[in-house]
Amino acid sequence: MNNILYLDCSSGIAGDMLVAALLDLGAHEQVVRQVIDSLPVEGIADIRISHVEKHALHACDFDVVLTHEFENHDHDMAWLHGTPSHEDASGHHHGHLHADHHHEHPHTEHHHDHAHTEHHHTHTHAEHHHVHRGLADVLAIIQAANMTDHARELAQKAFTILADAEAKAHGTTPDKVHFHEVGAVDSIVDIIAASVCLDDLGIERVAISPLTEGRGTIRCAHGIMPIPVPAVVNVVQATGLEMHLSKIEGELVTPTGAALAAAFQTEHQIPQHFAIKACGIGAGERDYACAGVLRAMLLEPRNVPESCPSTNTDTECVTKLECEIDDATGEALGNAMERLYEAGAREVHYLPLVAKKNRPAWQLQVICLEKDRVSLERCIFETTTTIGIRRTTMERSVLNRSIEEVATPFGPIKAKIVTLPDGSQRAYPEFDDVSNLAHASHLPLQDAWQLAQGCCATRSSH
Repeated sequence: MNNILYLDCSSGIAGDMLVAALLDLGAHEQVVRQVIDSLPVEGIADIRISHVEKHALHACDFDVVLTHEFENHDHDMAWLHGTPSHEDASGHHHGHLHADHHHEHPHTEHHHDHAHTEHHHTHTHAEHHHVHRGLADVLAIIQAANMTDHARELAQKAFTILADAEAKAHGTTPDKVHFHEVGAVDSIVDIIAASVCLDDLGIERVAISPLTEGRGTIRCAHGIMPIPVPAVVNVVQATGLEMHLSKIEGELVTPTGAALAAAFQTEHQIPQHFAIKACGIGAGERDYACAGVLRAMLLEPRNVPESCPSTNTDTECVTKLECEIDDATGEALGNAMERLYEAGAREVHYLPLVAKKNRPAWQLQVICLEKDRVSLERCIFETTTTIGIRRTTMERSVLNRSIEEVATPFGPIKAKIVTLPDGSQRAYPEFDDVSNLAHASHLPLQDAWQLAQGCCATRSSH
């Protein structure tokens, strides 16, 4: 069965903390460096990876070292929380903190009439500090990077989630958001590096603990912001992440950290029984009353001991969306189904029924995770003629499963391996792999399917 990455966010989460934790877990430093070296972005002097102590815990620290003209200065704790303190001539304190915490939030397009890409090579130090990047600029940087398609998809998803959150905070649209904090070079590196690390570790299942956040206020380019800051609130609201507010004074969850958590999360619960295969600890840059670390634990699901009642199932919550449609063509309904699956639906069904005024109609049913509910409701409204959607939260029991490669005489195929309540296993061949095998080997599809089932059955009996 597939291992699960569990992110323990009891001290919050930030981009650099996540990268450090994944490196400490076993992601290859050289892979990260090669991707960062390929970025079409100026200003990166070095990637510094070291080990530090945080509240007596040995933790990995990840820091992006920028050239002088691109360097972003955060401020000390007093400045961040609006407390007067001694400043230098520029108004900055000399203490440097990671730019993932540097809250210069986006401006909207109508506030600026100058270009906002990274190609301002002749600007002064002050001008570099005010470079603005739109979502399209950041996505272009990701697209140009020498990284795998899966890592690229994760990074793009994280930035898109963040752009949606920032757009809502500023009353605009994602394409008009201009990033300061996330547009900074080191913050772009954090999101890309975290995505590369997750991909390098080969992890497909990720569970996130409730995000522990602090309280109070924090200073940014627009003044004093309440904690959690608006972008974090919007990410949590839109994606279904869980949050816990602690009594700690300060910002524990950054917008970048929240967006990465939302982009990576695939599971809402961890198995009831598991073994911990590895643990990585990433250090935060600020010192708060809490430990200031992010733990990344690799869990191996285990069967319940025989002495306990056993079903070999995990229980998880899903959301059911449903509505009636009596004025749509078959083509429109088919298009809606395709769009819903693309948006993250687990199941999409149409049930025939007789509606008001004895009209033949269809009931649309969508099964999804709560974190995808908002985007799927939006998709239903946009692709169908319904004007109302009902929703119900349900529990479901899920058999443990994994995807494995099964050998056949004509080449390997993927199969879904399911563990039944009695501990036995069944293997189900993936149809697309069987279809491709049949085409490549000039076999009738039914013959290829029977061959694949036989190979899977042999594998299951071992």
